[in-house]
Amino acid sequence: MTGELLLITGPPAVGKMTVGRAICARSDYRLFHNHHTVEPLLEVFGHGTPAFEQLTLEFRRRVLEEAAEHGLKLVFTLVWGVDDPADADLVRQMIAPFREAGLPVRWVELYADLETRLARNSGADRIAAKPSKADLAWSDAHVRDVDRRLRMNTDPADPTLADELLADVEHLRLDNAGLTADEAAQRVLAWLEPH
Repeated sequence: MTGELLLITGPPAVGKMTVGRAICARSDYRLFHNHHTVEPLLEVFGHGTPAFEQLTLEFRRRVLEEAAEHGLKLVFTLVWGVDDPADADLVRQMIAPFREAGLPVRWVELYADLETRLARNSGADRIAAKPSKADLAWSDAHVRDVDRRLRMNTDPADPTLADELLADVEHLRLDNAGLTADEAAQRVLAWLEPH
């Protein structure tokens, strides 16, 4: 198996995990979504605490290191403030194991309007995988708050730190507002196909 990292980014509730699952169901990729580390650490340390932040970073980095070392094709999802230097540094650390191993990194950026994301926020699959999102009033407020505070999508007419960091990475921007997860996955896999 030849290793590869498929980074899927976008705002909260855009469908990163769900599209990632659909990609994995149709290919030999495996899914590592951001809440694989968030949920167990929340129960122990609480969100945003120094221990939570440190362990989240360490666990993610170790999973990515092992995936690269074992030649896995991995889908990794996360929310990325594309103008935030700290987020850029985190992404740099997350993709480093694949780059250091000489393995390809590709980037899919999902985007959808706020109304679509709020509708998806209450999806049963999302809540089952992310129990911290079960309080829908809090979760909806969080989606709105993050939307106000962070720029989470690139714009070809307005370059970001994300564009600089991943300038050498193949990049697909996909508006998945009107797509099912299966349709979005099919588009991503068709984009990846020549590789």
